[in-house]
Amino acid sequence: MYALALLIGIVAGLRTFTAPTAISWAAWSGRLGLEGSWLALLGYSWTPWIFMLLALGEFVGDQLPSTPSRTVPMQFGARLLSGAICGAAIGSPHDAMLGGLLAGIVGAVVGTFGGHAFRLRLADLPQSRYPLLPCRCDLACRSGHAS
Repeated sequence: MYALALLIGIVAGLRTFTAPTAISWAAWSGRLGLEGSWLALLGYSWTPWIFMLLALGEFVGDQLPSTPSRTVPMQFGARLLSGAICGAAIGSPHDAMLGGLLAGIVGAVVGTFGGHAFRLRLADLPQSRYPLLPCRCDLACRSGHAS
């Protein structure tokens, strides 16, 4: 359970809205029982669709050259909050909401700074030789979303 909370935190660190989208779909489908907790709203019928639109908007917005670094306080804070809420949601059915929340925060820190370092390394590679290389971080995040 803590490993899953850490993993969803890493996903939140890579893409802020991808993690709540995955959690929301899991709660809506009944795979993640959040009934009776303050996180039950993640399983409401419209919530997965709203988060999916936000995740798509974030994906498009992150490709723009004017998008600030993921490590600036506003974006970093949003990633931490996303990881915390999603980690708490994973811990909630196991009566370990606080542990899941902390694991989600740690995962968000790892995902944010790991993704930042990964993108910096990609920027050093010649683009003419590897034209689709910047998409790999996004593909890694999406594969974490699918699991």
